[in-house]
Amino acid sequence: MLRYSGAALALPAFVTPARAASGKALEELRLDYAYYSPASLVLRRHGWLETALKPQGTQVKWVQSAGSNRALEYLNGGSIDIGSSAGLAALLARANGNPIRTPYIYSRPEWTALVVRKDSPLRGVADLKGRKVAATKGTDPYLFLLRALKQAGLRRRDIEHVALQHADGRVALEQGRVDAWAGLDPHMAASELEGGARLIYRNVAFNTYGFLNVREAFVAEQPAAVATVIQAYERARRWIMANPSAAAQILAEEAKVSLPVALLQVKLRSDFSNPQPSNEHVQALQLAAPLLLEEGLVRPGTDLRRTIAELVDTRFARQLIVPA
Repeated sequence: MLRYSGAALALPAFVTPARAASGKALEELRLDYAYYSPASLVLRRHGWLETALKPQGTQVKWVQSAGSNRALEYLNGGSIDIGSSAGLAALLARANGNPIRTPYIYSRPEWTALVVRKDSPLRGVADLKGRKVAATKGTDPYLFLLRALKQAGLRRRDIEHVALQHADGRVALEQGRVDAWAGLDPHMAASELEGGARLIYRNVAFNTYGFLNVREAFVAEQPAAVATVIQAYERARRWIMANPSAAAQILAEEAKVSLPVALLQVKLRSDFSNPQPSNEHVQALQLAAPLLLEEGLVRPGTDLRRTIAELVDTRFARQLIVPA
């Protein structure tokens, strides 16, 4: 349920009054922050969104997401209005009835790979047959794992999938309770730099983009609030590009990881250059979408091309993003 105060909310020029259903200011805006989204950490640390919304009397509530699955669950349950996830995870959620839209791309990361211990005999994806592999269902690492298996001629049934949240997957790998792990930064970078873990399969094309998702009803009822969030994310994105080491320091402090781990994630595995949803993101999802049907993750006959078109909003942020 949306919570409103009585003050009027000023709308950006491109938002017509007809799109503001109530014409009232939002009392509280709820959104997530996540270690896999450095922009959210920077935005939360600097308080730029709170400053932007203060004239309207809107309070900001931050909720931590441990993974795409959690962010999407919070959105579906209505406990947050805006949440960050991987692109393919967002598509899976939308296809299964989660009413979200994506008006902004917060990063193009290489945040997942297949990871083994430093002393593991495993050298490639084919070696995973019959092995225990940890991955968080409903997230990019899990879907990355399925795509990697398919490319190697394997299916999900050819491995023993161990469902663990990302941080727990790292612990299970390092303790020898699983043979491999579909990792997620910064946990993956920490295991690699501090525990000697090896990445046996990397493929940046199988890492889908960082999607900033909004509940569809919230976009319709509070377009000005959504626009304000996008503008604040834009400020954070540009700040990170100008201050990557400082952004890494914020990540290190928030995620309680070393600065080298944070620098690896922010400087070497994150691309912040293209925040505007476009055909690039649509096509990336179209390439990955058949997997969702093949693995039975969506209902047979689901029109995924239509679902992608409904999910990726290529128009909303166009007037809010100034080309670099």
